[in-house]
Amino acid sequence: MNPLERMRIFTRVAELASFTQAADTLGLPKASTSTAVQQLETQLGTRLLHRTTRRVQLTQDGQAYYERCKDLLADLDELQAMFQHREGGLQGRVRIDMSTGMARNVVVPRLPELLARHPALELELSSTERRVDLVREGFDCVLRTGAVVDASLVARPLGQARQVNCVSPGYLRQHGTPQSLDDLGHHRLVHFVNTLGARATGFEAVVDGALLVLPMPGAITVNNAEAYMASCLAGLGIIQVPRLGVVDLLARGELVEVLPQHTAPPMPLTLMYATRRHLPRRVRVVMDWLAAVVAEHLAAETAAG
Repeated sequence: MNPLERMRIFTRVAELASFTQAADTLGLPKASTSTAVQQLETQLGTRLLHRTTRRVQLTQDGQAYYERCKDLLADLDELQAMFQHREGGLQGRVRIDMSTGMARNVVVPRLPELLARHPALELELSSTERRVDLVREGFDCVLRTGAVVDASLVARPLGQARQVNCVSPGYLRQHGTPQSLDDLGHHRLVHFVNTLGARATGFEAVVDGALLVLPMPGAITVNNAEAYMASCLAGLGIIQVPRLGVVDLLARGELVEVLPQHTAPPMPLTLMYATRRHLPRRVRVVMDWLAAVVAEHLAAETAAG
C-alpha cells in the first residue's frame, strides 16, 4: 500500500470517526484500514487518532495532518483531471472567510448556483467577525472590508462598500431623529475600537469632500461586529456600518437609516490570498465567482441610489 492510499484511508476514517464505516465505504477489510493508519503513524512518528471502544477521535497532530491531507489529495485529483473537461469537474475543499453580514446578505444566497455547477465542490465558510490568520488557519482566501494591513498577502480589490448610519426604532422613539450634524450632540453613538481601552474616533462624515470626525457621547464601547450590531438593535445608539451587512435588517424595519446625507467614507472590499505561484483551479474559480457576486451586489446598490 503506497503513502497516498494510506492518506486516503486515514482521511476517510477521520471523516467518519470509524474504522468500520471507513472500511465499508472503501471496500476494504477493517484490518486493512487499521493497519494503514498504524503504518502512517509509524512513518510520521506521531499519533493521529485517539482510539477507544466507543469512538475514534483526531489528536491535535491528527487534525493538522487531516487538513493538509484533504488539500493535497484534492490537488492530486485536480492534477489527474486537468485535461478532462467535464461539466461540474471541480472537486475538493475551498476554505474562505468573510463578515457575517457579507455571508448572510451577499454570498450565501448565491451559493446554490455555484454548487449546482460544481456539485463535487466542498466549501468551508467562516464568518466569526474576527481577523483570521489566513496562512496559519489554512484559508484559501478571505473577503475583507476595510484597509489592507497585511502586505504579505496578495490583495485583489473588489470595490467600495457604501456605509450607512443606523439606529433601532426603539432608539428613535426615545431620542428622536437627528436631522443634521448639529443634532448629534443630543444623541448617542455606539463606539467601536479594535482594542478595549483605545480611544474611540467618533461620528465620521464626509463634508465638502473632506472627512469630519465629531466626538459623541455613548454608554457602550465594543470591539467586535456582533456586539456592535446587538448594541444598535438594543437601542443603545447610532452605528456606522457597510450597507451590505444590514440590508436585510433595514428591509425588515429592525434598523432605520438616519442622516443619509452625512455618511462615513466607503470602505474598500478586498479579496486576500496567500502568495502562491500556482493556485488550484477550484480556488481560482471560487475567487472569480466571489468577485463577480460582490460586483453585481455593489452595482445594484449604486443603481438603487
